[in-house]
Amino acid sequence: MSVIAAFAVPHPPIILPEIGRGEDKKISRTTDAYLAVMRRAAALRPDTIVLMSPHSIMYADYFHISPGSGAQGDFSEFRAPEVQISAEYDAEFAAALTETCEGCGLPAGTLGERDPKLDHGTMIPLYFLNKFTKDFKLVRIGLSGLSPREHYRLGENVAQTAEKLGRRVVLIASGDLSHKLLSEGPYGFAVQGPEFDRQVTMALGAGDFLSLLTLPPEFCEGAAECGLRSLQIMAGALDRKSVTPELLSYEGPFGVGYGVAAFEVTGEDEKRDFGQQLDLIEARRLIALRENEDACIRLARLSVETFVRTGKRAALPAEMPPELLSRRAGAFVSLKKNGALRGCIGTIAPVTSCLAEEIMHNGVAACSQDPRFPCVEARELTQLEYSVDVLTEPERIRSSAELDVQRYGVIVEDGDKRGLLLPDLDGVDSVEQQLAIARRKAGISESANPVLYRFEVVRHH
Repeated sequence: MSVIAAFAVPHPPIILPEIGRGEDKKISRTTDAYLAVMRRAAALRPDTIVLMSPHSIMYADYFHISPGSGAQGDFSEFRAPEVQISAEYDAEFAAALTETCEGCGLPAGTLGERDPKLDHGTMIPLYFLNKFTKDFKLVRIGLSGLSPREHYRLGENVAQTAEKLGRRVVLIASGDLSHKLLSEGPYGFAVQGPEFDRQVTMALGAGDFLSLLTLPPEFCEGAAECGLRSLQIMAGALDRKSVTPELLSYEGPFGVGYGVAAFEVTGEDEKRDFGQQLDLIEARRLIALRENEDACIRLARLSVETFVRTGKRAALPAEMPPELLSRRAGAFVSLKKNGALRGCIGTIAPVTSCLAEEIMHNGVAACSQDPRFPCVEARELTQLEYSVDVLTEPERIRSSAELDVQRYGVIVEDGDKRGLLLPDLDGVDSVEQQLAIARRKAGISESANPVLYRFEVVRHH
């Protein structure tokens, strides 16, 4: 046996009558759809429910699979402690899934459990499922900060484990959509919010899983989405499967998007190899980037690739643009992988003889000395994107009124503490945010009155 169906559901606590106290009636279509899909799930008589929750234990670089024989939880956090949910875990499945992931180098397993209690992203689906059946075991999986492709790979491993163990498995992808649909909502409004929900619900209704894997990270962040990575794991578990997709409902009256969708597996379909299709799209995109690199980016890439592969620093190329050899300036080299930062190191003022050497020096530092990340490995080189920011000389300013988050980077200085933030960064939309991040990086308290500097950059990418 294997994965026989999958369901995408939201997890708003207000949907429970014990919590909503009448407000739940405003999302009655979501409730009706929830009951419908859980009735279907129960009718399939699954041996194991594999449930992905954004509110389970989450790590940046590791998928946490809940260990042990079971767990329980309640809704005390939402002033309904009388509502309690318990689940028996499929420990054999969790162990086999961990082994499968280890075998293919995917960082996933049962280590690092901080709190064994069930989270509301898990309990709300179980609340509805338990109305129809309790005759199953649960595998609970948290999300990670890894790429969409890695979430898809985890889903593929779930399907392989189900085949290996002969389990009838139903997946539940728990997750709300955008949290920024309405200005009067708890998270405010962003233009990306409704558009994100439109694109995701269209993809769910059409069974278009490739679209779920290729949404731009900045767009998703702007929408303040919750459940996309749950859907990406689900998509991986349905790799090469023909499915009958159905979007049963979508609502967002409280400013958060709630979608319910069902996917019945009807057979095999080799054309639905969305993981491999994503690999091909990404490879083509990176090739196009390489073909259009300027001299600064070529230097950064040369320095990183040479150091990672040989452990030695690259020599300056024989032919270089004269301005890179005659000019001295501070520079930052940033590395991204799958849209996420993979390393960033730079110098405020030049420390080498010319800009070319500055870039190469900081390229090596970005791939091997950024304390936030492990050293870049050779297998990652084909997936890296580079940017180089060349700094103007910083100028001291009197106040934050002289800053512009799009135009100027900022340096905050308090004694021997100094923090820097580049301009025009994704997710940094205000001077207040910019200063707060720079303060945190330097360890400067909010009560301090640091000296401020601003600078401009020429960005190469």
